[in-house]
Amino acid sequence: MSLFSMPFVDTGVDTALHGVAAVVMVATVAAAAFGFWKIHELPINKAHKEQHHQIGLITALTWIGFIWHWVWVVAVIVAFVDGEKALRRIRDVWREKEPQAIANDPAVKEEQTNA
Repeated sequence: MSLFSMPFVDTGVDTALHGVAAVVMVATVAAAAFGFWKIHELPINKAHKEQHHQIGLITALTWIGFIWHWVWVVAVIVAFVDGEKALRRIRDVWREKEPQAIANDPAVKEEQTNA
């Protein structure tokens, strides 16, 4: 006999509680797997939504990302960054006038006074 009472041991309730625990464990593992899958498919869904030009590349990177996780990060970057807009911005920054030249430009001064 034990010092502490074990209320459900060797009863039908004990078996039922084990069944409930098994169902909860399976449901938790399934929910975690489903959540992981949805997060992992995020780049592909974004690419399809935006009709990205590199859908094939993003899909391949996402699948390879199951093995090498850093590749999935590349897929996220390719899917979420608009490459054309980023390249145009880099080009504009590269071609931007010097700050002193902009300050001395009469067109910029006129624009600032009109604003």
